[in-house]
Amino acid sequence: MNEYSVTRRARRRPLSRAFCSRILSAKPLSCLSLALSLACGFIVDAHAAERANAAPQDPALAQRLRLEESLSRIDRQLYAGYFRQAYARYPSIPAGTLEAVAYVTTRWQHLQPDGAGYGEQHQHMPRAYGVMGLYHGEGFADQVGEGARLLGVPAQRVMRDPASNILAAAALLDRELRADAVSAKSPVEATRAALERYAGFAPAGAGAAAKSAVQAHARASFAFDVLSAQDKGVNDRGIVVPARAVAWERAFDAPALLRLRAPFVRLDVAADKVEALGADEGGWRIDPLDETLRAPAGSRSEVAAAAEKSTDYPPALWVASPYHSARTSYDSVTIHTMQGYYAGSISWFQNNPNSVSAHYLIRSSDGQITQMVRENRAAHHVGVHNKTTLGIEHEGFIANASWYTAAMYNASAALTRHFCATYSAISCASAFKGPGGTGINVLPASVKVKGHQHYSSQTHTDPGQYWDWARYYNLLNPGTPGGGSVIDSFESSVGHFDSAPAYSGSTTGISAASLAERNCTTRKNGECSLRVLLKDDAASANAWAVRLLSGGGNPGSNAALTRAGGKVGVWVYTGASGLSAAVGIDDSDGTERSVARAIPVNTWTYLEWRLDDAAQWDAWVGGANGAITAATVKLDAVWLYRDQTSFDVNVYLDDVQVKN
Repeated sequence: MNEYSVTRRARRRPLSRAFCSRILSAKPLSCLSLALSLACGFIVDAHAAERANAAPQDPALAQRLRLEESLSRIDRQLYAGYFRQAYARYPSIPAGTLEAVAYVTTRWQHLQPDGAGYGEQHQHMPRAYGVMGLYHGEGFADQVGEGARLLGVPAQRVMRDPASNILAAAALLDRELRADAVSAKSPVEATRAALERYAGFAPAGAGAAAKSAVQAHARASFAFDVLSAQDKGVNDRGIVVPARAVAWERAFDAPALLRLRAPFVRLDVAADKVEALGADEGGWRIDPLDETLRAPAGSRSEVAAAAEKSTDYPPALWVASPYHSARTSYDSVTIHTMQGYYAGSISWFQNNPNSVSAHYLIRSSDGQITQMVRENRAAHHVGVHNKTTLGIEHEGFIANASWYTAAMYNASAALTRHFCATYSAISCASAFKGPGGTGINVLPASVKVKGHQHYSSQTHTDPGQYWDWARYYNLLNPGTPGGGSVIDSFESSVGHFDSAPAYSGSTTGISAASLAERNCTTRKNGECSLRVLLKDDAASANAWAVRLLSGGGNPGSNAALTRAGGKVGVWVYTGASGLSAAVGIDDSDGTERSVARAIPVNTWTYLEWRLDDAAQWDAWVGGANGAITAATVKLDAVWLYRDQTSFDVNVYLDDVQVKN
């Protein structure tokens, strides 16, 4: 979620940064401007919260990332101008489409195959060029050559010059859109077929290989990613993709939406149900827990969906690669970076001249996992070590850290924990946890979870210097993070959280029917957790900001926390996307509220805040100064944030902890 995001169900207009700046600078604040400032603050801070949740735990890595970010912002200002020029030259392209394609393929980085980090041709993948990530043959279509021909310029210019690269992509996309009679005034979902053809995964004349079901899925996955970037909107460190609501039922049929794991597919807002999908069977519905489409029970679609799920690891989608061989043992887990993007890698691992493959692939944006080789077979991903290791490919490029999202880290760690629990020779405690590097660094066989660059007889240097091994190790070995003591375990009662979610007058957007209760079906540790059911207040269009009070708001009812070296944290789980969490602390000068951290979907995540780090706290009420200053403080509340929505959301909390 970011400042350009739109709640599709209410079709609300986003608040612009300029508008928010005027509101936040207005003095004094009226009641209306105060309410707007709260909304602006929530919206502007939301993407910062996502970045904070993905903040590296390695200080050296954090410093490198700050430098990369400052350089990238300068380049991206230029690219925004080049996009405007491309739309002026090719006015049939709907606004935002080029920015979304660049986001999906390169994260707005100008790829140069002879440049550090981008030139390494991982798994013999076809190399991509420029801001738009255009292919130049090598097994995929020659987008560079064809785009250059359409522009009447040399291919080298398309490869090297960012403005020409964007124009070439625009020329290719314009040709496909005009073939479908799509114009700038067409709804965004009308671009789906053109995007699939534009993807360029199989060259012209590739015959059966280009027409296979897996190749069709790869192209659909590319179109879905581009549309999803527009549907959600992006505003991240100079990358701006304006939000445009997508009518998903018009872009894909219901089985395809099911296969693609489309989020937020709620087509009848008033009735809160999916209908008019054109299927020959009724009963399609949205699961209120994870907000994804569900096929009718017992239907052909449900049977087909079951066949498309991994039998080794149920959260994964099963898309078969023909490239595998006999395995001898289960000895280690290999972490890769694709040097490409998710949909293109699915296509390549299903049809390539070098017989390369991997067991699992993970998407950057949301952590979706695709399995392509069964675990009991050897995938072809790390040379002489293929027969003993399990390989995970992560979307992105090793010279661009923005691909390594919290969702990706969490999904990958959950998969690796599955390996550790399944195969006795693989121990998560033996995972590498040192600094990332740019070259080959062979580690001993006793290190069971490591990168491609850590094996002998290799030339590839992924996942590279920006993979946060310290963060990954902690995700693999959560235990009791920080060695803290548990304030609330929810094993026998709701503990300190005995007030209803809507009890506080500071809570906005949810109805009084919301509740918090002990739950013993979904939990992280022990037998039970706290289930927080959030129901929308139909009379309000406000975003959700829920102050889940501890101790009824009475500081005397809460456990003491020590500021010096102190930490407070909580395990959280939700099936709903777009949620973030924070905590409030009663300090000597009022109540301070922490920065929010995004809650990844469908995985238990430990969120933690340091009490003695002023950068993690903001002033809230009662004269607070934005830093924890008292030696001893009390927990005020856990805060939950989300855009306003019309359906129920469940959040689970477990083991609220402190470390002193």
